[in-house]
Amino acid sequence: MSLVPARMDRLPWTRFHWSIIVGLGISWVLDGLEIQIVASNGFAEEFHMSSGQVGALGTTYLVGQVVGAIVFGRLSDKLGRRKLFILTLVIYLVGSGLAGLAPAVWFLFAMRFVAGLGIGGEYAAINSAIDELIPAKYRGRVDIAINGTYWGGAAIGAATNFFFLNHEIFPVNIGWRLAFFIGPVLGILIIFLRRNIPESPRWLMTHGREQEAEATVDDIEGRVQREGGVLTDVDPKLAMEVKSTDSIPFRTILHVLFKQYPKRTLVGATMMITQSFLYNAIFFTYALVLTNFYGLNSSNVQFYFFPFAIGNLVGPLVLGPLFDSIGRRKMIFSTYVLAGIVLAVSAALFSADLLTATTQTIFWCVAFFFASAGASSAYLTVSEIFPLEIRSQAISYFFALAQIFGAVAPLVYGILVGDGSDRGPLTVGYYLGAGIMILGGVIAAIFGVDAERRGLESITQPLSVVKS
Repeated sequence: MSLVPARMDRLPWTRFHWSIIVGLGISWVLDGLEIQIVASNGFAEEFHMSSGQVGALGTTYLVGQVVGAIVFGRLSDKLGRRKLFILTLVIYLVGSGLAGLAPAVWFLFAMRFVAGLGIGGEYAAINSAIDELIPAKYRGRVDIAINGTYWGGAAIGAATNFFFLNHEIFPVNIGWRLAFFIGPVLGILIIFLRRNIPESPRWLMTHGREQEAEATVDDIEGRVQREGGVLTDVDPKLAMEVKSTDSIPFRTILHVLFKQYPKRTLVGATMMITQSFLYNAIFFTYALVLTNFYGLNSSNVQFYFFPFAIGNLVGPLVLGPLFDSIGRRKMIFSTYVLAGIVLAVSAALFSADLLTATTQTIFWCVAFFFASAGASSAYLTVSEIFPLEIRSQAISYFFALAQIFGAVAPLVYGILVGDGSDRGPLTVGYYLGAGIMILGGVIAAIFGVDAERRGLESITQPLSVVKS
């Protein structure tokens, strides 16, 4: 009988948990940084790339993320969280660093795919590790805040682009290359911190390494006590017996997703698809809207990105704790629905030509203050409502599904924007996006799981548990 999960959940908050946030949470910062650097396409002039090629480069990165999530998600469940969050970071470092040395377009494409592999693998392995290492009463706010830091990375990327893509400071063939090294430099610093983050004791417990799991928890408790934390007693009734598992067959995974937990699968898929569609629809076309409808030039548009990014960053940080106190379903419903309502109001004002570039951006900031917390909760949801043995794989499948649907949104909304002569099509698109987001919130409210402040094993029993 094992008390490993209960011992992990009773831990008080100390510097140990901050080290997990810093060491593992960097992934989303790096992803936001990468997206923003590539979005400014400083390399296009040197390689004489067409708009189609620039778009294809972004798609290549997203395809790499999907492949990386699926491949490394399965390996994370089989080989362990720690091995994978070290490996995926190294793959990202190599891909992004070598992209900055690209001698030709084909090499740049190849390295963007490799960087995507690493970041996609990070999404699966890191979310699993965070959920399994963070105590239950803090899990929601931590996961949501970390996912929201994507926008901190995007803001850093936008700021560095002002510097590195300034041709008065750097030649055309130098600045964009230096920008690609920012992520690897941050990653090299973080990889040393990750070396001190232990393997998930929960993963060890279910893979026949019970003694190692107990020893790991002993080490963590010792560190927590040295940092001033006080340990409370563990309820012996929370002990569980598990049998060793290896790789879970796909037929078992399909059974879990569609037979055992079909409502949870519906909730996870809906939340991931709706937030991805809305985000990609707005994020990848906001510059077109500001230039085509409000007459801004491309250089001024960059300044409007910062408040947009700040709203997205602040939302998860401010609202995250409420997902642990008020509860998952109530907060998911509230954030999704409020984001949809604000977007719908802005659509009506946009249609009536009552907005300026500034007020349009303000509406986006408010909408995504809520939507960002909701989107982050989508990753939290799919990472905590399925069994431990397939947690990384579940995250990877829903992530891939979201990316596929999300990839359609920029194309659709780009067509709706047009040349800016007719507001009707885009207005309909905004109402569609608002409706989709509200639908996601309603489905989560009806079929969601009250996972707040509950141990992962009480939300979903491991597949390996021995039932008495």
